[in-house]
Amino acid sequence: MNQNLDFQPGQILYLEYEQKRLYTELIQVVRERQLFWVRPLLLADFAQEPTLVTDLRSSSDLLWSANFFQPALDVEVVSFFTNVLAKESELGVEVTAKKQLNGFIQQLWSNLY
Repeated sequence: MNQNLDFQPGQILYLEYEQKRLYTELIQVVRERQLFWVRPLLLADFAQEPTLVTDLRSSSDLLWSANFFQPALDVEVVSFFTNVLAKESELGVEVTAKKQLNGFIQQLWSNLY
């Protein structure tokens, strides 16, 4: 049995691909299919100096395999949220954020399958 299925709704998890992490909030565990329903929060690009953090809270929810998620550290997520919340959301930024989320998911998907 996948131990990731023991994660709880509300927990912050991440998907990692290359030097990027997609931080999400777990909404629901779909045990029968071993999927997580998650709400994207942030995309952190560690290849950038300093780390580039994109606010994804206005983007679409995802259903993704529970096998690929890892629990996020509180101290890491809090520092990212502090930076994101300090900036005001703008329409142009939201469109760019959705494109970045789409690009990340496409890269991850093509690498896995």
